[in-house]
Amino acid sequence: MNTKKLPPVSEISLAVLTLVVAGGIYLASHLPKHVSLVPTTILVTLAGLLVVLNVFLLSRISGFAWDKFFLVAKWTLLAYGVIAGTLEYIFIKDGTRGSVLLLMTSALVLFAVNLPIHFGFTVARYAE
Repeated sequence: MNTKKLPPVSEISLAVLTLVVAGGIYLASHLPKHVSLVPTTILVTLAGLLVVLNVFLLSRISGFAWDKFFLVAKWTLLAYGVIAGTLEYIFIKDGTRGSVLLLMTSALVLFAVNLPIHFGFTVARYAE
């Protein structure tokens, strides 16, 4: 498949990862003190919109190696789902509550969904 015809799924995935990590670092660096949730909310919202854009762009690709995409994506989703679940458990056990927990959970979900899209696309784009 000619890679020049494919949308910038990998680039968007890396932007999502950057936004989620930056939001998480900002939030975690201010805990347990009171922290403004506005910067992290903006970053996580932008990341969510980019994930939706990536799914839309992927859905419009014809002649794509979907079998390879889903093979890689499902195992990556399992692995990163376990990682995100472990981090969520740590947040809850550490006493994170309310809006901060909701925001961190949203960031973890985006993290766990974004990377399978990225890895699946990266493998499938070069498949025969």
